[in-house]
Amino acid sequence: MRTERPILRHSSMSGGSFIQDHQQYKPTPPITQNITDVLLTAGENNKNSLFYNANPISPDPDKVTESGIVHSIFPTSPNPLPAGTTKLVATIYYKTATAHQHINTINAERGILPSPSVPIGSAPTVDIEKLPREPPAPEPESLDHLYGPYVSQLCLTHFLQILESLHTPYQRTNTSHRCLDQEDQPRVVEVTVSPLPNPDYLSFDDLRKHESIWRFEREWNVEVVLQKESVFRRYKRLAIFDMDSTLIQNETIDEIAKFVGVEKEVSGITERAMNGELDFTASLKERVSLLKGVPADVFDKLQNIVTISSGARELCKALKALGYQIAVLSGGFQPLADWLAKELDIDYAFANHLAVDEATQTLTGELVEGKPIIDAIQKRTLLRKIAADNNIPMTQTIAIGDGANDLPMLHEAELGVAWRAKSKVQLEAPSRLNGESLTDILYLLGLGDEDIKELESTYS
Repeated sequence: MRTERPILRHSSMSGGSFIQDHQQYKPTPPITQNITDVLLTAGENNKNSLFYNANPISPDPDKVTESGIVHSIFPTSPNPLPAGTTKLVATIYYKTATAHQHINTINAERGILPSPSVPIGSAPTVDIEKLPREPPAPEPESLDHLYGPYVSQLCLTHFLQILESLHTPYQRTNTSHRCLDQEDQPRVVEVTVSPLPNPDYLSFDDLRKHESIWRFEREWNVEVVLQKESVFRRYKRLAIFDMDSTLIQNETIDEIAKFVGVEKEVSGITERAMNGELDFTASLKERVSLLKGVPADVFDKLQNIVTISSGARELCKALKALGYQIAVLSGGFQPLADWLAKELDIDYAFANHLAVDEATQTLTGELVEGKPIIDAIQKRTLLRKIAADNNIPMTQTIAIGDGANDLPMLHEAELGVAWRAKSKVQLEAPSRLNGESLTDILYLLGLGDEDIKELESTYS
């Protein structure tokens, strides 16, 4: 049984904690001693004391408290672990698009507090089916509006404490971190922790979906992506993308449906299929049947309608600069996938083929026979085939998608990321991100802003 909590310190020879000695995100405490006092005190007590104490001027003890976690900022840790100990890498993203406002902000004009909001589902209703079966669960208190709209030091400390609490039986952990975008008020922070919790008590897959981490994300308005540290985390060679609502913002089949006035019917089926409520192949055939009579040159017109997702061009260019093979595997249609591959310098493009009536040059409402349907299983098969054809092990693959038909390939790849995905996909995918730019993927490869800028210089 441990008698005391570990102390957050940067060295076993240091007298203060990490927070005391390294105020990374805010100004250091005011100095109450002058340099003469420090040197005189050091000379009287121990000539070598300055060597052992990185910060001989003690901060105000009323403002700094011990955090309770060992946190090393040096390669040689004061708490060494056996060689080969598996490390966990957590990339923490602050969600700037949904930053919480201060809940106690007073209206400057009226001088009153805003009216409290009523949780959805808790208000009375005349529809018996909509009556809540039980009171809604209280939401975690948002803390970013108190401590800052970024990955604050308290946010980081809270995360480390959560990871420490998950070890059964208890193990002392070594941790370090680095800010990937900026040192002051960072939006993205990479945390390295070792060892991992005992897999006999908590598997890595269960750790990724642990309730404590979910609650931490809600409280601090962040997203956490967990990976096992290895050389292949940083050096991957194959990237697989979905097309619709991933590399492009549109759903291709919905855009085609607008040409014959069946957008509402088609989009309804598409939404249910992407949420996994319908069999993909059956739903695809049903939607395609509604497109009968659409001019065959519709894909030329779509090129002016389709919007490439924010950061998609920059991400693909950066990956190509790193030597990646890139593929787009789409449940959409081949003509648009080919166009997008040319636009983004993508190596492989696989999608579905629509049959065309040569006499009328219109779509027949059917798929081309003999061509495989790009469904969930086919996407996973193509991921394996492309990797094998290029002699790329699965440990060097990454897959990004948003629909239920992307889940098998997300689980097959070493790193699978659900990007701004449907609700079911976010719950089941290995990792998820809801950022504003696809370039956020680069942080998962261990790249910081300086690295990304260096890559940009090679293709700009």
